Amino acid sequence: MEWDLNMDNKPQHATFIGLGLVMAFLGWAGLALVVQYTLPTLGPRWLFFALLVLALSGTSLPVVYFLHIRFPSTPPVEGDVVLRQSIWFGVYGGILAWLQMGRVLSLVLGLVLLGIFILIEALLRIWERSRWKPK
Repeated sequence: MEWDLNMDNKPQHATFIGLGLVMAFLGWAGLALVVQYTLPTLGPRWLFFALLVLALSGTSLPVVYFLHIRFPSTPPVEGDVVLRQSIWFGVYGGILAWLQMGRVLSLVLGLVLLGIFILIEALLRIWERSRWKPK
């Protein structure tokens, strides 16, 4: 799937904002239902983490998209990069919640995990730049 963040293509704005709103609504509404109406057994706990990743990814998707519009790069990012970066936010938030439930999370551990995610994304972007061919 290859989405181009071209400023002339107006449906791209609607695509990313719409997808972000749907993901965020489903995630946050599902989280509210899980927290309100279930006991913290194994199934609802995994559902909680899945919905948390969905909610945080959907919430961050329009923000990541507009940051890429505001600060363009060479080569220009495609839609899958924006989606992947917003999913990183969701996964990071889910891991932090999981570590906090086990009372293992500390400031240092959270910052180390953040640094690891930033390093992975930076290496992926370097790899994508090395394979870029202008059209």
